[in-house]
Amino acid sequence: MTLLFVILAVIGGATLSVQASVNGELGSRVGVYKTAFLTFSGGAVLTALLIFYFEPAHASTLLDVPKWQLLGAMCGVPYILIMIVAVKRLGVALATLGVIFGQLAMSLLIDNFGWLGNEAVALSTNRILAMVCLAGALYFVYRSNKRAE
Repeated sequence: MTLLFVILAVIGGATLSVQASVNGELGSRVGVYKTAFLTFSGGAVLTALLIFYFEPAHASTLLDVPKWQLLGAMCGVPYILIMIVAVKRLGVALATLGVIFGQLAMSLLIDNFGWLGNEAVALSTNRILAMVCLAGALYFVYRSNKRAE
């Protein structure tokens, strides 16, 4: 079952690269903020339909949870805006790898310290090596990037 969720996570990551590429091109044609608005409004409509048809009832509502948990909804905005701009300047691979590096670094901190209500997962040699490998990948993709800065 864990493998299935790893595969789903990889598929999710692949769709983010497609989204970044499409949004980068669209952003250069119609503007960064219009593209971000389209992304979020289209996503909101699709998510509303999913909630309506598939979301089971829960004991809590969005009004009942601690207010800091609602801030997670705002974290996507900087990502979308940054990627719309960065993809055109860096290319999809380098921009995406930068995002993944940032995600892994923050994820390791969240896991290690058990921040944001998550169960702590200790930092291990394997996790540090994964970070080093990803840093190496970021460096080599950056170096191989043929675009002028």
